[in-house]
Amino acid sequence: MKIGLFTDTYFPQVSGVATSIKTLRDELIAQGHQVYIFTTTDPKAKHDDEENGIYRFPSIPFVSFTDRRIAVRGAFRAIKIAEKLQLDVVHNQTEFSLGVMGKVVARHLNIPCLHTYHTMYQDYLHYIANGHILKPKDVGKLAHLYLHNISGVVAPSERVLETMRAYKVDAPIRIIPTGINLRVYSQRDSIEAKNKLRAEWGYQPDTPLLLSLSRLAFEKNIHTLIEAMPDILAKKPDAQLLIVGDGPARDTLERQVRHLHLTDHIQFAGQISNDDVHHYYQMADVFVSASDSESQGLTYDEALASDLPIVVMRSVYTDELIDDPAIGVSFQKQIDLVNGVLHYLNTPRSPEEQDKRDEKLHEISAEVFAQRILKFYRDCQATMTKEQAEQQKGTFRKLFHRSRS
Repeated sequence: MKIGLFTDTYFPQVSGVATSIKTLRDELIAQGHQVYIFTTTDPKAKHDDEENGIYRFPSIPFVSFTDRRIAVRGAFRAIKIAEKLQLDVVHNQTEFSLGVMGKVVARHLNIPCLHTYHTMYQDYLHYIANGHILKPKDVGKLAHLYLHNISGVVAPSERVLETMRAYKVDAPIRIIPTGINLRVYSQRDSIEAKNKLRAEWGYQPDTPLLLSLSRLAFEKNIHTLIEAMPDILAKKPDAQLLIVGDGPARDTLERQVRHLHLTDHIQFAGQISNDDVHHYYQMADVFVSASDSESQGLTYDEALASDLPIVVMRSVYTDELIDDPAIGVSFQKQIDLVNGVLHYLNTPRSPEEQDKRDEKLHEISAEVFAQRILKFYRDCQATMTKEQAEQQKGTFRKLFHRSRS
């Protein structure tokens, strides 16, 4: 198939959405399909990269969210490119500029247009005029309007499915969790490589190390992890927390660390290259997250694929993912976060637990992810073909009756 992925965010921008799209692209290509990215321009990327199937459209930073961008023009050019490529399907990854452009392209080419609903916008309204302009009910109305006449909606989790139902979306919806590229995350670093990376951050080979990896945004609740550190240190005095990522909450979080006198136990690594992420998972002992805004929890899956136990805030998504202590535990209270971390720091992992992790890894693999997406593409193609045939029959009947009369 020839597939067009339309997205407002893509590498070198770093986000869970960009990672999800790249995972899908790479796996579809690995399975023999042709995939083209339609996305925004970026100061850190060349305008187009036709050799790798990446087309960029003029854009500006998004209001109140300046590390994300929104295209300002290019629909006519997108149609011309899509015609030349002879796309079979459009798969939108955004509700904004490129998402609208994708719908226009699909309608012009008369091909299916699917959409993945990545972001729970009701958790991010504070970025727009401190939440004074848009309300959660407005998000529902806009989502319903945008998804009208879409061929199919991909919900990465049960939470997204429930949200789509609440918005009264009438398109076919399937839960298809984003997969993980196991070829990357299943590669194990040598002990020497792990210890070298640890040493770069001042850690000993046996230092108990917690890892937080996400955008440093207020809705990620990283302050909760920092608040829990004194209780963890009471039982594990040499424990360390490494916070990887960058974002608008960084200054506030750094002040919190200083205020709690935790600078000897908490470091901020800043943003790291996507190509290096798996090394950070592998040098840690426990992955931690207090975010309650995750729609798909990619970092949780990446940690699991890196053989790292997870201790994360409970949500509908974690209830699906964490079905055995071999994978991790979820928490709602700080004491449960502390106890979960201490359990994995103190308890050696058994061979039996590995079997349970391997079974879960197959479910979240990029291979299975792409296969499910492809089936959805083909089912939408079949539905469109059937609807078009029925419309043609209806038109023929009308013409026949007119000629008889």
